[in-house]
Amino acid sequence: MSSNLGFIPFQYQGLYFHKPLQLHKFPPIHSAIDRHKRRNRVGLGRRKLLIKSMKAVIQRVASASVEVEGCTVSAIGPGLLVLVGLHESDVESDAEYICRKVLNMRLYPNEKSGKTWDQNVMQRNYEVLLVSQFTLYGVLKGNKPDFHVAMPPEKAKLFYASLVEKFRKAYNMDAVKDGVFGAMMKVNLVNDGPVTMQLDSAQSSRNTSGAVEAP
Repeated sequence: MSSNLGFIPFQYQGLYFHKPLQLHKFPPIHSAIDRHKRRNRVGLGRRKLLIKSMKAVIQRVASASVEVEGCTVSAIGPGLLVLVGLHESDVESDAEYICRKVLNMRLYPNEKSGKTWDQNVMQRNYEVLLVSQFTLYGVLKGNKPDFHVAMPPEKAKLFYASLVEKFRKAYNMDAVKDGVFGAMMKVNLVNDGPVTMQLDSAQSSRNTSGAVEAP
């Protein structure tokens, strides 16, 4: 008796035929797991590469001040408190973008028109307080923060000073204050709203370089 083991029957024009059974080969389970791990490692690497930008946390405040060793070194009334984190790969165009966007952010209402988000800090003649904040680039390794992607202090000090100068030239020398770079600071603020915005210079690729934004 003939055996059809390994063949499957099919019918064509009333006649029966047999064709070989196609056995699907499934990869070993461990191979699929290995591929999944490799994809995850690649994904993590890509996410790390994307973190290449200056960061800023902008808070609309009724008042804010910075203390160093018990002494007030800077204080503003109504305006913006801006915490700035510098990435090790930041360049001048990153600073220009952050400066332009912060000064043009429409975070204030227009009493004349009744529009809620209509005016920026310059139109209100308010002040800006800049504070260097390298911990914005903190990455937790377990429970311990790591700051290896933040700009090194010796380079960051000059870069941050140039950022402060950009703000003063773009707005008003007397209206832009800052803290003390590298010092242990106590930052006091009264958040108005509360309103807190986050910004990073990676978004600058979507904007025209050097463009002046309408108020």
